[in-house]
Amino acid sequence: MSDALLVLDLDDPRTCDVRRAGGKGASLANMIRNGIRVPPGFVVTAPAFVQAVDGTALLSALQAGDLDMARELVASAQPPRDLVKQAYDRLPAGPVAVRSSACAEDGDAASYAGQQETFLFVRDLDDVLRAIVGCWLSFFSERAVFYRQHKGSLDDVAMAVVVQRMVDATKSGVLFTVDPVTRRRDRVVVEAARGIGEQVVSGQVTPDHYTIDHRGTVKRRRIAGERVMSDDELAELTLLGLKLAELNGCPQDIEWAYDDTGLYMLQSRPVTTV
Repeated sequence: MSDALLVLDLDDPRTCDVRRAGGKGASLANMIRNGIRVPPGFVVTAPAFVQAVDGTALLSALQAGDLDMARELVASAQPPRDLVKQAYDRLPAGPVAVRSSACAEDGDAASYAGQQETFLFVRDLDDVLRAIVGCWLSFFSERAVFYRQHKGSLDDVAMAVVVQRMVDATKSGVLFTVDPVTRRRDRVVVEAARGIGEQVVSGQVTPDHYTIDHRGTVKRRRIAGERVMSDDELAELTLLGLKLAELNGCPQDIEWAYDDTGLYMLQSRPVTTV
């Protein structure tokens, strides 16, 4: 395997291949290709994982139901340190997010959202390398393996990892390009809070809730405290969300953040519940 394929910048066209970069990595690369602003970063590709671990022994352990052995094999794997360092050194200074990106991620029959690990505010190379292994390991948790047994395949062991500059978010949250409750496809739903979006995703804070039509007009709002989003920001989010739904050919579940410089898209994946 060529070293050139083990670690790829998000703006490298080769990162658009989901078999190489996983669902999350390929989605971010496609956003960049379509002119959508995402934080700079790189992907430790699925081939890097395959090269780092004894794949035959790993599959044998999984098929035998020996999850402890599988996790031991993964825990002892070493990411390509020099290549990760080169890519990490090219990023702007500051903490990064290290996120799992499974190649079997989200489709019509299954949603892997929330099953793999994310590490936030990682601040040096050694911690980045440890977080990469942590992401690999999360694909072999009891929950993740059980899910693949029933919704996917135990042969799905390809895992990529996305490393991105953290956004110093003033406000962030999630956007659904279809109402996930009423299933109305002519409505967009935004949940927003101050600070980083993981607080909204994990339920740590009560977010503002906005329902918007496709022209960007707010139809309903539920404000938790001081209002987080302006009408102009909601219209901007709606426009970008609908663009992502059109590009991907289906409704999208999107994570986003604003910092002092404007809007970033952090993730876009299919809504699998409608």
